[in-house]
Amino acid sequence: MTTAHMTAQVDGLRIGPAGIDDGAALWRIARGSGELDLNSPYSYLLWCRDFADTTAVARAASGRPVGFVTGYLRPESPETLFVWQVAVEGSHRGSGVAGSLLDALTTRVAAEHGVSRVEATVTPGNLASDRLFRSYARRHGADLTQEVLFPSAAFPAAGHESEVLYRIGPLGPSAS
Repeated sequence: MTTAHMTAQVDGLRIGPAGIDDGAALWRIARGSGELDLNSPYSYLLWCRDFADTTAVARAASGRPVGFVTGYLRPESPETLFVWQVAVEGSHRGSGVAGSLLDALTTRVAAEHGVSRVEATVTPGNLASDRLFRSYARRHGADLTQEVLFPSAAFPAAGHESEVLYRIGPLGPSAS
């Protein structure tokens, strides 16, 4: 079994890479989150095809996806995993699934690609994501820095909050 096919068991959930069949479920979970910028269903299908090795899906015992984290390796910085979206179904929120997904994904991607840093953007109003990434940095003994990556004025529609870039790293031995 290659590293890309490794799965982890966490609190009765199985965490592993995405497959194309997961695209529709990931779109539904993202839509239900109430926090994420929702992409088209087509984009989630493409994501599960083209970035499956940098995506993790949490599955219930039935195999049904209940959470996910999508990411990609930055072309200019291939040791950096950029986390695009993290979402967990309402029935599983607050139980550590998001943190387990992030840990499982970075462990897998670090083993396969040598990742030593994580980046993500978080809007100032998204307190759950702020807590997730701060907690992740603490668990992995890594520094966390923040700076505005995309100011609200950069977005085409009024009302979008600025996107703050969280840089986490270098990661401690538990993620690499």
